[in-house]
Amino acid sequence: MSVTTFKKAQAVSQSENKAQKQTQGKIVIAVDGPSASGKGTLARKMAERLGYAYLDTGALYRAVALATLELGGDPAKFKDVEPALEIVKNNLTPELLENEALRSYEVSEAASRIAALPQVRIGLLEYQRDFARNPPGDVGGAVLDGRDIGTIVCPDADVKFFVTASAEERSRRRFEELKNSRPNLTQEKVLEDIQQRDQRDSNRKAAPSIAAADACIIDTTKLTSDEVLEEVVNLVRSRFLTESDISPSEG
Repeated sequence: MSVTTFKKAQAVSQSENKAQKQTQGKIVIAVDGPSASGKGTLARKMAERLGYAYLDTGALYRAVALATLELGGDPAKFKDVEPALEIVKNNLTPELLENEALRSYEVSEAASRIAALPQVRIGLLEYQRDFARNPPGDVGGAVLDGRDIGTIVCPDADVKFFVTASAEERSRRRFEELKNSRPNLTQEKVLEDIQQRDQRDSNRKAAPSIAAADACIIDTTKLTSDEVLEEVVNLVRSRFLTESDISPSEG
């Protein structure tokens, strides 16, 4: 794959990044982008390859969304969301964030509305930052994916990626995920929902979903997940990792 796929908004020298690594101790990698762009798959696989901790920050908002729906609340109203937010903050565990119920279409739609509430974003911010500063297992770094990791949560992240793809390709991917569980769903409806969510996410006042100025922009429309993974892992290695830094699992 040609490296021209990766567009850099602002150049950052290796010496600057290595100095930042020495200051922070742990390498922090931010992966942002819209829904169904491939950012979650990339972030998870990158963390596995590098031996880093991984946090899907979208799962935090989906957990609050699920709790809000179970309490009969309106995801667009903070007074309804607040009790759910407190429940989630007091019970955050890996098991909670891996609950399959968080992946449902209804919860995802509710999470998009909840994520636009400034109070919710503030309420979940410190958990995300603490994960980046102190990754579980005392590993060498953390990979976080979401909508505002590189701009709000970890603006000083060592490496930032913004993963995108055309709305049509993202709607195709999401439709393939959902078509068996929702037989009446059409790809046209998924495309409409994705376009509406893009509008909400990019135009919201609280932490809009935009690429950081120093992020590498990755368009995955015509790329496989393995192609993208190899390129970004090589980039991270070239900037930071020595032979002793690489996880034994990479063999």
